[in-house]
Amino acid sequence: MQSPTPFHEYVATVAGTRLHCAEAGNGELLVLIHGSLCDYRYWRWQMPQFSTHFHVVAPSLPGCWPEALGSAAPDGVSGEAKRKIVLEDSRYSLERHIQSIVEFCQHTAAGRPVHLLGHSRGAQVALEAAMAMPTQVKRLILADPGFPFSHEPAVEPVHVAIARQLGLAPTDEVIGRFVDAVNGPDTWRRTVSWFKDMVRDNAWTLLAQVNDIYRAVDAGAIGRLLHCPVLLVGGEHSPPRYGSRIEALLHSLPQARRVVVPRAAHGMNLANARYFNDAVLQFLLQDEGG
Repeated sequence: MQSPTPFHEYVATVAGTRLHCAEAGNGELLVLIHGSLCDYRYWRWQMPQFSTHFHVVAPSLPGCWPEALGSAAPDGVSGEAKRKIVLEDSRYSLERHIQSIVEFCQHTAAGRPVHLLGHSRGAQVALEAAMAMPTQVKRLILADPGFPFSHEPAVEPVHVAIARQLGLAPTDEVIGRFVDAVNGPDTWRRTVSWFKDMVRDNAWTLLAQVNDIYRAVDAGAIGRLLHCPVLLVGGEHSPPRYGSRIEALLHSLPQARRVVVPRAAHGMNLANARYFNDAVLQFLLQDEGG
């Protein structure tokens, strides 16, 4: 796999907050939207290849590194006090993130076509952003989406009980439990150091997600609003709950197709980046002469 490509870093102000972005390449805009406990560094193995065809921008969503929730708390503050600071910070929410992506695309692309790729929680951000600007989004890729649908009974997500331990238990223990829950047992122990550093930097965003636990997506609205081609990407070893979301989306979106990344679980774009990148580019470049 190629080394991470050089990129330009800048800050955009959208939806009333700062959006730290990494960009590379030229062409149509392709926005990469990370998931939980991540930031733009998550896409290090995608930017080199994608930027040979597109103007790729990977934003760190508001409240994530390098201005992550909790990072400005005074040294020595108690866990309970830090929890209060984090929960009162309005930057990290699905609504704010969706608005940020919509405003960013409208400003950056200025009416030109946009492609969105979202992973995990970022898949919900990408989907709802696409539904908010259906005429501008040309292609949409959702990797292991985990959001609930509005017709389903409300169920507390797995991360809620884990998030409530932040400030009460050692941080690595808490975020390790979360990583293992979404990617499989013993994943955190085997994870490379750069990924662990990224997750630590964004650890307190996990607590803020509790405010959005029951935000569901209307399956009927998806079918009415989205008419662009959609690629649904899953990992061969991803937990079943992600596969169930993909199955439901296939029923709502007749134009969607599915790709399974072999030898990979939830973090499929890292575990098997070559397969993931080739599948995404094949989808994005079809009928484009690329």
